Amino acid sequence: MKITANIITLNEEKNIKDVMESVQEVCDEVLVVDSLSSDKTCEIAESLGARIVKQEYLGDGKQKAFGTPLAKYDWILSIDADERLDKNAIEAIKNLDLENSEYDAYSFARKTFVGKNFIKLWYPDRVTRLYNRQKCGYTTAGGHARVDTKSVKDLEADMLHYSYDNYAHMIKTTHKFITRGARISYEDGKRASKLDPFTHGVGALFKALILKGGIFHGINGWNVAVISAFSSYMKYALMLEMQEDE
Repeated sequence: MKITANIITLNEEKNIKDVMESVQEVCDEVLVVDSLSSDKTCEIAESLGARIVKQEYLGDGKQKAFGTPLAKYDWILSIDADERLDKNAIEAIKNLDLENSEYDAYSFARKTFVGKNFIKLWYPDRVTRLYNRQKCGYTTAGGHARVDTKSVKDLEADMLHYSYDNYAHMIKTTHKFITRGARISYEDGKRASKLDPFTHGVGALFKALILKGGIFHGINGWNVAVISAFSSYMKYALMLEMQEDE
């Protein structure tokens, strides 16, 4: 069975070459759904053989779902521009018998990096990314979405995630996610109490440092734990602010 790689992009000229070379090891088509990039993302992707479709950004799940019916093949490998297939993932996909598969989808363990630092705290961070569009697909809910199926096989294979250039980049990006998360929760009718910022912030710190063992992961474990706690705290603080402005 042939596979279509589905990549969503927005100004990813620094990443698009590497991610395309990664997926072309196992995919027969590369489809790039671009959110009106102003850099050379589309030019580079097209020169490497990708088919480009332009669509204003709809949200993570909706954008990935948008490209699914446009693919040539039923098996879709959804991958972000800042992700790569590790060598073990390439070998695992090559060894799959997709034509006779009893599963609707396959998941990978994701290894996230901040700069060159592998964040053990977040591993394995399972993500379902290879799926049969005839049987399942991405949810279209706001925020980070997922492939909606229970028929998933966990592959012993890694997807590399170069999410942040450094900790300054992580903090800047986190601000965007905090604001979006608070807004989505508020619009869904959820409300925060005055204790929620404190309890969720402390809870996130305890979970990261103690339950997940981040306390033993050196400075990177502590950095990520503190940023995660701050994110949880501020999400509920912003929700309180929205409630006060009603």
